[in-house]
Amino acid sequence: TPAMPDSKVRKGKKKTSLKKFIINCAKPVEDEIFDMASFTKYLHDKIKVNGKTGNLGDDVKISNPDDSTVEVTAKCDFSKRYLKYLTKRFLKGQNLRDYIRIIAGAQKSSYELKYFNVHNEEEEETAE
Repeated sequence: TPAMPDSKVRKGKKKTSLKKFIINCAKPVEDEIFDMASFTKYLHDKIKVNGKTGNLGDDVKISNPDDSTVEVTAKCDFSKRYLKYLTKRFLKGQNLRDYIRIIAGAQKSSYELKYFNVHNEEEEETAE
């Protein structure tokens, strides 16, 4: 039996991609019905890393670049859909889910909070 040749095994860190997600909450914040500080704290408390909440460490960073935006930067596997889920849960807890919806933003990695279009329904009711 021939001796096994030494295989070239790289022992280093594997390349991890940095994922950056932005949630734009400008319209509700301007109307002062949405509290950015409590939303940021909610995300900080509820985001799970490796199946545990409150375990962000260096893998996930949450920041507020300005008064109406939340930026989540993740080094580990993290889905944009998970942020949408957490945002919907926060809106439900604040009783804002009937008025505000979260939709995909202009960039691929962003979400935007917008109002439901209730104005047309009110006009129809007064027209009858």
